[in-house]
Amino acid sequence: MRPSGRQTNEMRDVQIETGVTRHAEGSCLIKCGDTHVLCTASIDERVPHWMKNTGLGWVTAEYGMLPRATHTRSQREAKKGQSGRTQEIQRLIGRSLRACVDRSALGERQILVDCDVIQADGGTRCASITGGWVALRLATNKLLRSGMITSDPLVDNVAAVSCGIYAGQPVLDLDYPEDSEAGVDGNFVMTGRGKLIEVQMSAEGSTFSRDEMSTLLDLAADGVDALAAAQNSAVE
Repeated sequence: MRPSGRQTNEMRDVQIETGVTRHAEGSCLIKCGDTHVLCTASIDERVPHWMKNTGLGWVTAEYGMLPRATHTRSQREAKKGQSGRTQEIQRLIGRSLRACVDRSALGERQILVDCDVIQADGGTRCASITGGWVALRLATNKLLRSGMITSDPLVDNVAAVSCGIYAGQPVLDLDYPEDSEAGVDGNFVMTGRGKLIEVQMSAEGSTFSRDEMSTLLDLAADGVDALAAAQNSAVE
């Protein structure tokens, strides 16, 4: 039995509210159970210096967690400096989102996606990728409507979900009580068409078989299907 009472293949409730900030070109608040992340996308008509005169656009991301997003207060990273975990997560978000972008269609501009965790209960990087895509979609829609670009730079959805082996069973969408005790933990980033972008998977005290990995991949594919449907519903 899972602590939440969910079935092994059951996702947490997913809610995506768009247009939650006034100034960002794209924004959403994504809630995956008790994990809540504010995602904004900002359009910058400049690109990094190493991309000037290439005709290509760029998408990058930043990630942060509010001090009381977890059970105990953490120190602001603006004060102590970014942790290795934060840097790793925001790089993951950036390259995951870029996997769905036609950079030539975007033109020589960049979109910066900010993901700020308001409340954490496991799966914050996955929620950030999923919500980050929604914010990115809304920002590119604005570029299309304004005529600043003429073809859609987003070629597919991108979403992410965690899967793992908890209490000896493969389960979908781990919350914190499961994540903290899982024997195997993985994050799966996929496109809406089911293509893999990145898999982060490791044993946490026990090994896993190839068959178990295949089972987790199947669970993740079902989860990403549901997340892509929620994304599309949110941006329609």
